[in-house]
Amino acid sequence: MKTLLLGNEALAQGAIDAGISGVYAYPGTPSTEITEYIQKSKTAKELKIHSKWSVNEKTAMEAALGMSYAGKRVMTVMKHVGLNVAADVFMNMAVSGINGGLVVVVADDPSMHSSQNEQDSRNYGRFAMIPILEPSNQQEVYDITRYAFELSEQMGLPIMIRMVTRLSHSRAGIVTEKRKLQNVIHLPKNPHQFQLIPMHARNQYQHLVDIQSNSRESSANSVFNKYIDGPNTSMGIIAAGIAYNYIRENFEDDECPYPILKISQYPMPKKQVKKLFDTCKKILVLEDGAPFIEELVSDYLGETKKVIGRLTGHVNRVGELNPDNIAKALGFAEQINEDIPKVVKGRPPELCVGCAHRDLFEAINKLKSENNQQQVFGDIGCYALGVLPPYQSINTLIDMGASITMAKGASDAGIHPSIAIIGDSTFTHSGMTGLLDAVIENTPITVIISDNSAVAMTGAQDSSASGRLVSICKGIGVDQNHLKIITPLHKNLDKNIDIIRNEINYNGVSVVIAQRPCVQLPKEKKDKLKELQKTFLN
Repeated sequence: MKTLLLGNEALAQGAIDAGISGVYAYPGTPSTEITEYIQKSKTAKELKIHSKWSVNEKTAMEAALGMSYAGKRVMTVMKHVGLNVAADVFMNMAVSGINGGLVVVVADDPSMHSSQNEQDSRNYGRFAMIPILEPSNQQEVYDITRYAFELSEQMGLPIMIRMVTRLSHSRAGIVTEKRKLQNVIHLPKNPHQFQLIPMHARNQYQHLVDIQSNSRESSANSVFNKYIDGPNTSMGIIAAGIAYNYIRENFEDDECPYPILKISQYPMPKKQVKKLFDTCKKILVLEDGAPFIEELVSDYLGETKKVIGRLTGHVNRVGELNPDNIAKALGFAEQINEDIPKVVKGRPPELCVGCAHRDLFEAINKLKSENNQQQVFGDIGCYALGVLPPYQSINTLIDMGASITMAKGASDAGIHPSIAIIGDSTFTHSGMTGLLDAVIENTPITVIISDNSAVAMTGAQDSSASGRLVSICKGIGVDQNHLKIITPLHKNLDKNIDIIRNEINYNGVSVVIAQRPCVQLPKEKKDKLKELQKTFLN
């Protein structure tokens, strides 16, 4: 029987069927549905699979490593920029190795549909010297996920599965297999394995280097890497992950005439790559993301002129792959239907009608006329739309948590007023340490926490900050006289402006919590939040 699933859902089901005991993640498009599927799964509930959201990607990955330490199979999930947050533990757990199977799922976002960059996570996997798996279609997503846990325990290493936006968010029929039982608790045999002090870490790192040959052998023999012969050797094709699917779409029912090396497991299978080079006059590299393989194969064999792809302009250097730009790279005539009418004009995203961020931006913009040098440092969340018209309230937008630290740095340079706007979930994700920096020096910045009590941008998941912001700020050391709560509503505009103005004029750290639940939250959830806030305030 086939089940119609998103690529993300196929991965989640594959993990459940592989016998996981937990998934640790922070919401981030295009990865969010993986954890949500497990949270909603009746089977996962019956098996008591841990699936609560973590505060950020670093805590998620460290908790996953803790579950692996106990001998259980576990998965940690994030988007590509989330791996930056978790990079410390990611690099170190490659050295420590794992106990129970541990799979790191990273969803990359070529074309930046909902991201700040097009970062290709394969570079992280290669840097850490761990195997990387890159599925080409939804069925392979399911199969590869089950295989990843077996490979992890066989190699004693964390395994990366790299997803991309189109594969994450498109559907296909999936054939599932019998679910494996969860591992029983068993502690590491080597008592020093997870003790990365230098005397033990040196041995562990040497072991990581020594087993690279096993990793290369596994990749060379992987059923997910295939060499497919073709009669036309004027060109050979290396197709990574979803690119292979796009090639098949271009040829429909016909066989591709060119030899193809399909790659879905790394390290690169050198023998197959060399065979393709020896057989074909030129090599077209098709991969979604950075020219990762294109650079590698050139370095492997000392060939540069023979390889074409993103670096040579035969494939678009930025943006995601699709069947059309692959058709162009193959030399097919472009088919454009001029008769398709443009019924709907494209428009940028906008804040929901009634969103509390709207009222907050109105107050901030009113203060702009009073403060010619006012600089507002933004952060990641729905309120990032304050960059766009009609508000244009925010001067910077870099990464999660950067609003507070950038505001501090600007203030240290002499900018005043220096204002940071950060959401409640982003604040607990990575803003708290920046606020502590500011408190230690009593830097004259005003931090506005726009608290809508949800991780709203990714689907209104529960915020770790709900009801806790006042307690957290007090604990960090914010002066209670300069810790204010406002309700961002138009009727409160003048009152809110006065409060923010007073805090801007204070020569030290001040925090204003603009508190109103996301308009998309159901009434019962809003009522629970009110009770939670009362509890923490009391």
